[in-house]
Amino acid sequence: MAAPNAQDILAASDAVRNPGFPFGLTTTLIEYRSGKQTDSSTLAVYSKEDKAGGQFRSLIRFVAPARDANKLMLKNGNDLWFYDPSNKASIRISPQQRLLGQAANGDIVTVNLAKDYKASLAGEEDTQDGERRTRHCWKLALAAVSPDVTYHHIEMWIDTTNNRPVKARFYTESGRLLKTAYYRKYQDQLGQQRPTETVIIDGLDPNWVTVMRFADYAKREVPEAWLQRDYLPRFKPELKSE
Repeated sequence: MAAPNAQDILAASDAVRNPGFPFGLTTTLIEYRSGKQTDSSTLAVYSKEDKAGGQFRSLIRFVAPARDANKLMLKNGNDLWFYDPSNKASIRISPQQRLLGQAANGDIVTVNLAKDYKASLAGEEDTQDGERRTRHCWKLALAAVSPDVTYHHIEMWIDTTNNRPVKARFYTESGRLLKTAYYRKYQDQLGQQRPTETVIIDGLDPNWVTVMRFADYAKREVPEAWLQRDYLPRFKPELKSE
């Protein structure tokens, strides 16, 4: 039997994580140091796929804590902008920059990895998932296709039976392990079993953990205007739809 195509496996795992239509959700980030919560942030995310390139474009609104409320982040292509209503300035930011704990700006926006990385099949192996169950997985090696993506290269384990992402390791260009992520707590969301929690463990300090929780999934319109940098000062959320 011929080995499956690595890029197809990666694209199938993207479809498990991300709906193929415009949607909104709430992302909560919680940072832990040695088991104690040290920080948290709540974001409203609005995303839709760019039909031309296949990558997602996203608008992120900061909900909590109060000091960050109504700040915005916009991803359009591989450009990332941050808008602060207090000074009405939008500035270009890096996807690699930390947002909270182990979560980088580029981790918050919706991403189809198959558009930003070239995948090769590194083999099949059993690995433990985020609930400590053993999963038989394809192990993929992902290499960035452009310098402006969040990570230089990634190792990813994808369940051979259902294409669910199980675990990923993220590396710097020099090969240093930045962090390990576990995709877990799969639930039926928008017609597909999707991970509703990602646990991110620091590559150097295993006691530094960031949990990303995804809730309030909703199919919704994401107006084209919301995805334009010059619209950020005029953005008003439709609170009733969240």
